[in-house]
Amino acid sequence: MGLETEKADVQLFMEDDSYSRHSCVEYGDPEKLADSGPDRDPNRLNSNLKVGFEDVIAEPESTHSLDKVWICSHALFEISKYVIYKFLTVFLAIPLAFAAGILFATLSCLHIWIIMPFVKTCLMVLPSVQKVWKSVTDAVIAPLCTSAGRIFSSVSLQLSHD
Repeated sequence: MGLETEKADVQLFMEDDSYSRHSCVEYGDPEKLADSGPDRDPNRLNSNLKVGFEDVIAEPESTHSLDKVWICSHALFEISKYVIYKFLTVFLAIPLAFAAGILFATLSCLHIWIIMPFVKTCLMVLPSVQKVWKSVTDAVIAPLCTSAGRIFSSVSLQLSHD
């Protein structure tokens, strides 16, 4: 049985009247989610989390389970993914959003009031430091390097083959 046939079987199974108007397959379908309201990920930060049943579970042509097992496992995957995500967000979204807000506020404050003034101060002082450093290198280090260069320029090496 091909993948298209299996997808069609899953869709027919999910559209059965025994399920609610919104099938669990719809929740993992990006096209159907696009019609549900504003885009909550406009910058596509979490595009790697668009995981479908076929991305996780795949049966090669040589091995296939029973069709009803495949359809039921697909439905259970989609339903559990949806329900568990909703359950976790109910308990974790608000505290984690609060913690992320505190973290970003702290980092913003440190960046605005400590890091950038320090960087700007260093950049303001840097031309003076550059002049002093150039004077020190011209007065001390340059003559030492010139002397070492003259000493080593008179050294010659001869290789002999014995």
